Amino acid sequence: MWKYLILFAVLAGTAQAQSVTSAAGGVLRALDKTSGQTTDIEISTGSMARLGNLEIVLNDCRYPAGNPSGNAYAALEVSEKGREGTVFSGWMIASAPALSAMEHSRYDVWIIRCTT
Repeated sequence: MWKYLILFAVLAGTAQAQSVTSAAGGVLRALDKTSGQTTDIEISTGSMARLGNLEIVLNDCRYPAGNPSGNAYAALEVSEKGREGTVFSGWMIASAPALSAMEHSRYDVWIIRCTT
């Protein structure tokens, strides 16, 4: 519960401290915990990418206005083929991926940056 309160505080503080811009897409990094291999996935907003049996949808990627290399945060939906519901649905913050992490037995996925 506390991590969601911190996430809300970070997002609320970001929104109050500076204006943000939505990007055309984002770059995610995925770790296959079985092989130890990392993969960067470039995905457009509104598109879906596949990683093994995962389907990842990037709903939005935002960054500080005028600073595309600044702290990105992304709205993601991750589902697993053959499994009901979503594995992850929510916002991830590039500078603090542990605040809202995806919990999956094989893969870790997090946002690296937005693309413009």
